Amino acid sequence: MKKLMLSAAILALGTGTAFAQNVVRLGTEGAYPPYNFINDNNQLDGFERELGDELCARAELTCEWVITDWDSIIPNLTAGNFDAIMAGMSITPERQQVITFTQNYTPPASSAYVALSEDADLEGGVIAVQVSTQQAGYIASTGATLLEFATPDETIAAVRNGEADAVFADRDFLVPIVNESGGQLMFAGEDIQLGDGVGMGLRQTDTELRDTFDAAIGSMKEDGSLNALITKWFGPDSPTY
Repeated sequence: MKKLMLSAAILALGTGTAFAQNVVRLGTEGAYPPYNFINDNNQLDGFERELGDELCARAELTCEWVITDWDSIIPNLTAGNFDAIMAGMSITPERQQVITFTQNYTPPASSAYVALSEDADLEGGVIAVQVSTQQAGYIASTGATLLEFATPDETIAAVRNGEADAVFADRDFLVPIVNESGGQLMFAGEDIQLGDGVGMGLRQTDTELRDTFDAAIGSMKEDGSLNALITKWFGPDSPTY
């Protein structure tokens, strides 16, 4: 995964209110396809890159993307290193104690288990998850052994090398991995519904910026363009509005 990259120009913005300056820095991970990833041209790509650019255009804001590690993404937001999170982050009550969210821009989606066999031990085995995710919180509440990793790729590797019995993550993230595994990886057990959909995370004090993005998301829901993006990046069977 790409490490935190902040140009001198971005750093010069400091921790002031980005909306007042008409420049907004969007923080993302760049390692969670199809939400966000680095493509073959070493450029940020994915559903959220395309969506974020469109939201900024509708809000008449100049936006800059900042790539950061997932496990530091909320601390970097609250520290002022960027102004909004677009990183496949589900809206949860725990996160809402620290930051605020726009309305969701994907409907609540399923989380799923992937393993090397359909009869993997999901209840008492070792389950790999990405750190600081709602999936990690869920597994911690079960009888399974929680094994956390910094990146989603590491969770998949843990299953492949036998370090974990299964990985538990967003089904949207897992589908292409299973499809491209040549039958090595497969879904196991039942899907689990977690969270209230994915939204933009902002500092709790940035209510004006939140409302601005909220209006832009609402306009995309109303004209159908958000559904078109969801279908493009997640497939025709994905939940839409």
